[in-house]
Amino acid sequence: MFARKVIPALHRSFNYCRHSSSSGSSHYDLVVIGGGSGGLACSKEAAALGKRVAVLDYVQPSPQGSTWGLGGTCVNVGCIPKKLMHQAALVGHMIKNSSRLGWNVPGNIEHDWTTLCSNVTGYVRSLNWGYRVQLHDKSVDYVNGWGSFLDANTVVVVDKKQNRQEITADQFVIAVGGRPQYPDIEGASEFGITSDDIFTLKHPPGKTLVVGASYVALECAGFLHGLGYNTSVMVRSICLRGFDQGMAELVSGHMEREGTRFLRNSTPLKLERGTGEKEVLVSWQTVASDGSVSQHQEVFNTVLFATGRTASTKSLGLEDLGVHLHPSSGKVIGSPGCPEQSSLPHITAVGDVLEGCPELTPVAVRAGKLLAGRLFGSSSEQMDYSMVPTTVFTPLEYGCVGQSEEAALQQNGEENVEVFHAFYKPLEYALTDMDSGSCYTKVVCVKAGSQHRVVGFHFLGPNAGEVTQGFALSLRLGMTYEQLSSVIGIHPTSAEEVVKLNITKRSGKDPTVSAC
Repeated sequence: MFARKVIPALHRSFNYCRHSSSSGSSHYDLVVIGGGSGGLACSKEAAALGKRVAVLDYVQPSPQGSTWGLGGTCVNVGCIPKKLMHQAALVGHMIKNSSRLGWNVPGNIEHDWTTLCSNVTGYVRSLNWGYRVQLHDKSVDYVNGWGSFLDANTVVVVDKKQNRQEITADQFVIAVGGRPQYPDIEGASEFGITSDDIFTLKHPPGKTLVVGASYVALECAGFLHGLGYNTSVMVRSICLRGFDQGMAELVSGHMEREGTRFLRNSTPLKLERGTGEKEVLVSWQTVASDGSVSQHQEVFNTVLFATGRTASTKSLGLEDLGVHLHPSSGKVIGSPGCPEQSSLPHITAVGDVLEGCPELTPVAVRAGKLLAGRLFGSSSEQMDYSMVPTTVFTPLEYGCVGQSEEAALQQNGEENVEVFHAFYKPLEYALTDMDSGSCYTKVVCVKAGSQHRVVGFHFLGPNAGEVTQGFALSLRLGMTYEQLSSVIGIHPTSAEEVVKLNITKRSGKDPTVSAC
């Protein structure tokens, strides 16, 4: 934790621009609108290059009143609290499976939601404070207010007390990210919540319906079920759109076998107050394979919508300036050769607010640093958005980098694609009842003469993020299957199954690993 008493005047200085003139206006080399991962990285890098920088950040409360501190989605209502709750669920699984490992565990193990939320919130707040200290130490002015453009070089900043201030700058970076969207149905925002609310929910969620099949939906459903709550997932079409669909089916199949209910081909129609306290009556429809439609109703304690996100650009005034925004997502449209460059020369964007950009924290951080180097330093290095690794933190983690099998086949043709794959059982599962039926890995290769260039890596199993991070560099450097298979594995690990891959899908052979 950061000791506030060490810098007694620090807290007060964060609520206004320390370099304001007597007229109430200030001029900067750079103003960053949005205090998330990309915006903070860009601001600190620009300050390190000797520029005068301000960060404007303000969180509009969610429909349920949730709000948070500096740091953006990842720190407050995304990656960090999600991973902590995911870890809590994994610990629960291990406790339940520990008796065969010699541990004498009481039969009735209960989880305390309030304790978990309190500890997660405390950790997140320490990070909020840490970001503020970093900005202070780098002489970046932090303004806790919402900024919108008055003209091309002026923003009006309004804080929560409705105090107004005008700030001018030579350059602006838009880094406002996005917020979850609610479906346009009766009662959605009144009785439903989103990922903006789940991590600070004041009461245990109880029986929960997660609407959506994105990685956010499946991650939330996964840790909620793992913490002991009756959880259902409502899927309109497919799970994990944009990811390899073979892997997506394995992910959802594992969750179903573990007890998460999937309501497939279903869409919500209405939410209304139930008869009991903290009850929501949900009406939905399901389309059968023959096209027939059936109506359903059920009572849940919590309904969590994870049906997509919308960029927080609506009230910035960007369109009035001539900045091109995507008509449906509201994201900033970049320029050919420089994805971060908007249609105006002095306005750029980084992070989730940028159209076509992977919505991942490390992507935003690197893009923000590189952007500052191009704007104020001597660098000309552009962000490379290809071969970006990521992991879905479902109960059985899914890590990947590069192309899906479907994309490789579509781009190169079936005759030019070879997929090496294997089902395996992690050794740590051996003395437990944990389900290894979906533990699977594959590399997608494109034939290049006598070699096979690896264009996609996919790994489903424990610690998938740690495994995938290591192989990501290899794919960026153009690794071939022949090089991969020449690597000596670390035994006994799940990662060694990747370098042992030797069975192709085309062969039709059983890919199940049966021995060490």
